[in-house]
Amino acid sequence: MSDESTLLREADDAFGELRRAIDGLEDETMRQVWLGTWGVREILIHISGWHREMIPALARVARGEPAYPAGTYDDFDAWNARFVDRKTGVKTADVLAELDASHQAFMAAAAALPDAQLAPGGAARDSFEGAGAGHYREHAAQILDWRRKASA
Repeated sequence: MSDESTLLREADDAFGELRRAIDGLEDETMRQVWLGTWGVREILIHISGWHREMIPALARVARGEPAYPAGTYDDFDAWNARFVDRKTGVKTADVLAELDASHQAFMAAAAALPDAQLAPGGAARDSFEGAGAGHYREHAAQILDWRRKASA
């Protein structure tokens, strides 16, 4: 199995872990603030936001260009806040639909890359991993921990 196939499978598996971490949560629960100023809803918006940012970055890599200009994403907190602010008032069901749609588009953009771009040291590797499996697992673990504490 190629490195690209392995990375794509791992990202899909980790996305499944994230989706299972939020299974059964109602809208009101997803809106509860417990991670700074965020709840589950904001975490999911932020993940979708990074998907949408990385899709054109991966397309630029496919064209032989840098993923993005140096310094573009130096202030992650500002980008995260921007993603969440843009979705103020959006229904949670729409947040979930966007999460799924953005994941699929992100995965399709990665799958379209030559294998070498996702290999260790490849031009797209960091962008893909930053918004992919590790990102999903980080937030799935936070959500599961919060759910455990909330039910104790």
